[in-house]
Amino acid sequence: MTGREPGASEFDPIEFLETAVQHPSNEDVGPMRAFLCETIEDHGVTSRVDDAGNVLASRGSADADTHVVLNTHIDTVSPHVPFDRDDASDRGDVIRGRGSCDAKGPLAALLSAFFAIDPSRDRVTLAVTPDEEVLSTGAHALVSGEESVTTDADAVIVGEPTDLDVCTAAKGRFQGEVHLSGASAHAAEPQSGTNAIAALESVLAAIRTFDDRADAPPAHPQLGSATLTPTVVEGGESTNQVPADCALTLDRRSVPPETAEGFREAVTAHLEAAVPDDVGVEFQFTDRPTPFLDAWETDPDAPVVDLLADAAGGAIRPFTAATEASYFAADAPTVVFGPGVLADAEGAVAHAPREYVRAADVEAAAAAIEETLAALVE
Repeated sequence: MTGREPGASEFDPIEFLETAVQHPSNEDVGPMRAFLCETIEDHGVTSRVDDAGNVLASRGSADADTHVVLNTHIDTVSPHVPFDRDDASDRGDVIRGRGSCDAKGPLAALLSAFFAIDPSRDRVTLAVTPDEEVLSTGAHALVSGEESVTTDADAVIVGEPTDLDVCTAAKGRFQGEVHLSGASAHAAEPQSGTNAIAALESVLAAIRTFDDRADAPPAHPQLGSATLTPTVVEGGESTNQVPADCALTLDRRSVPPETAEGFREAVTAHLEAAVPDDVGVEFQFTDRPTPFLDAWETDPDAPVVDLLADAAGGAIRPFTAATEASYFAADAPTVVFGPGVLADAEGAVAHAPREYVRAADVEAAAAAIEETLAALVE
């Protein structure tokens, strides 16, 4: 069902996007959030901001038979990149600037579909988070407690740059430190101490074999194999002293069904078996107030997948970055979809100074989401 509230003005996703890109939201999402709320109210829908800073709005019945949630985020990474727009000749206008594709372009498309659909029996909820790029505090609040917006959801569409493909899975991301402890000594008598840095040799070898162990998760049919990458190392206090301590940061990109806790237990046991007996080893996750983003997957045959893929004309594939869809997929079939690309043939697009989105793709995404919602809700 389509329609608009009495007195509501027509929504132009490109006009909205041009203004949204001019609101820096890398350090403070406040002005962008205020603009979003004002836009929602101007189009005849009541919005609210919850305690976690999420912008929430709903259309339709509170006692819905079918409930669809539309989600994306308004925060961007630093530094801010100014807005610009140019004509890309045969491929149409291009909107440039930080947030143009990640994720204000997807937000513009979601808003357009949200305003176009006016269900009477069912419900569509818009839930826009403020902290996706850092700790996902908003998304975690959306799925926590008695007021979770996804508990009764039948489908969730998460706006991210996918080049109009429908993404049904993504790797998770965990981060933690391996702490190695030995005993300090004079470097002239190294045998009198236990060199924690030297123990890294065993640790790095164990990291390379971690996913070869018998109980390792198999390669995922869409996502491939999990990866474990050492990224930062710290250790030693003096150039003439055997170091008693060393820390190595690990980046884990997981695949289903591995969980954060399952990874922690497995990597700890694997490393303990690898290092010398006189070296202490401990793995701890990096402190954060919210759960890490687990790997997730949605049945490719779920109705929201088929409907959105048919409407958009794109492929069904995995998403290549970690996403807050991880929090929602446990409650409902969840897909990631939107205009724009993370990277193109010339290099990085999202999170890069050349970030852009094609206006025609924003409009195509809006039309595809609207068509999908029209088929899902009444």
